[in-house]
Amino acid sequence: MIEGALGGFAFKTCIRFFPRRSKRDFISVENRAGCFSSLGKQGGRQVLSLNRNGCVYTAIIQHEFNHALGFTHEQTRSDRDQYVRINWNNIQSNMAYNFDKSDTNNLNTPYDYSSLMHYSSKAFSKNGHDTISPLSPHPVQLGQNRGLSDSDIKRINILCKCNTEPEPVKCSSKV
Repeated sequence: MIEGALGGFAFKTCIRFFPRRSKRDFISVENRAGCFSSLGKQGGRQVLSLNRNGCVYTAIIQHEFNHALGFTHEQTRSDRDQYVRINWNNIQSNMAYNFDKSDTNNLNTPYDYSSLMHYSSKAFSKNGHDTISPLSPHPVQLGQNRGLSDSDIKRINILCKCNTEPEPVKCSSKV
């Protein structure tokens, strides 16, 4: 399952993941509590948790590896207030940090409601009500579980210079 999910990066980007042989910097996929990754390259052993009970799905695997590449959640973008409203009163208090706005480099790409990195409308709701409401006048779905969106792919290609470099490059910047 993990190799198949990582193949989704190779299909439309220059990103390739290889089994570790002797590299000093590497991602260690571990069965810990929850689904999580550090943001961007940390150096040395970098833990990416994919708990066997709930995290081993293509979209979740790709989501966590996107974090390892340096991508934040879409709803934390610096320009998010133009596109969504965060309903703080509906968010579980211990999960509110996932909705904090960040100072991001959006790589001159539009806000993507359907990004793999966007939470659903009821993510971490404490009462069943929306935690994120789109401001779009048109119907939109927040987040999805099908895999990398076109904008996700475009951002990876921009950040990692996939279209301008002949060889795959090491991608370590935070976005």
